[in-house]
Amino acid sequence: MKISFENALGVHADALALRSKRLEVLASNLVNADTPGYKARDIDFRTALNEASSTADASQLKTTRAGHISLGSGISNINFEVQYRIPTQPSRDGNTVEAEVEQAEFARNATQYQASLQFLGGRFQGLRKAITGE
Repeated sequence: MKISFENALGVHADALALRSKRLEVLASNLVNADTPGYKARDIDFRTALNEASSTADASQLKTTRAGHISLGSGISNINFEVQYRIPTQPSRDGNTVEAEVEQAEFARNATQYQASLQFLGGRFQGLRKAITGE
């Protein structure tokens, strides 16, 4: 029987990779909170994940035999756009990073990252049990 990781894992693998990239962007914002002229950036997660879901079929590798395993789309094929965040209270030096907002978004995204990671771990445990016959 053919194993399709894309069917088994769904969009959660792409979601995990996108959340990781978003954590990088938010961490960059926090590091530059005191840098004059720095503009806060963010990834529109929902739009990027929708794009990943819609391009998954188009970017799959071609298989020549029924036993080949498809590798899926992966984060490298997702074209997400890093956008500038509009501040509620911009500073005088042109920096648009609001530390409280960034910390809240970072914590929310980190929690969602952990949830996706736990979900994928459960899926892999289920696959392992199915393969070993437990």
